[in-house]
Amino acid sequence: MAGVAAACYGQSPAANPHANDPTAAEAGRGIFRIYCAPCHGLKAEGGRGPDLTRGVYSVGDADVDLHRVISEGAEGTEMPAFSERIGGGDNIWKVVSYIRSIARRDTAPPRGDARNGEKLFWGKGGCAQCHRANGKGGRLGPDLSRTGRERSYAYLKESVLTPNADISPGYATIAVTTRDGKKITGVQRGYDNFSAQLMDASEKHYSFQRSDVSSMTREFRSMMPGTYAKSFSSSELDDLLAYMVTLRGTEVK
Repeated sequence: MAGVAAACYGQSPAANPHANDPTAAEAGRGIFRIYCAPCHGLKAEGGRGPDLTRGVYSVGDADVDLHRVISEGAEGTEMPAFSERIGGGDNIWKVVSYIRSIARRDTAPPRGDARNGEKLFWGKGGCAQCHRANGKGGRLGPDLSRTGRERSYAYLKESVLTPNADISPGYATIAVTTRDGKKITGVQRGYDNFSAQLMDASEKHYSFQRSDVSSMTREFRSMMPGTYAKSFSSSELDDLLAYMVTLRGTEVK
């Protein structure tokens, strides 16, 4: 009764009142598909949002941690607050129940040699020219320091082979032609009806007013080359992905 009373007064109980209730998990699945699947995938295996089937989460692994981040969002990430959209605490608990029901906690390592993959990441692949990992590397593309914790193996493979398949929010390509004919292309750092901010491949920042240039476009494509399927052998690709899976940042205990 305490949990019910807390919900009535707008407070969340300290524990999931629907824990281990399969009917609640099924209800949560329906809510998840409407509100969460666009970023986390229909099966919660990740997309532009983290893979939620791993059973470990950057926000904390307790039910109350999951409830909090769904309700309030996660500062510094693309995760917004869903409390009002979903309809309050009880529905959020049902989503938590669904997430718990699909957690698999995989322990089998991916095939491939992570040590060789690390060499490819920093060497032949040129990944570090645009991506940071553990405090090193470029800033043009998304930081990959936690990508092994937040993304599924399938999503990582797709991102390497077909980078245009899903563009992380805020990483569209901006193309500007100045009035003297100069063309500048870079990754979006800001964009609205009147202006654009971008970073080019040399990490130089630009800011333009639409009224001051000949053209300004935003294209939902990646600046990452789509040539890795040709430049990497299948074993090298396995090695690179094996290394990327090890990029897990600080583990949540």
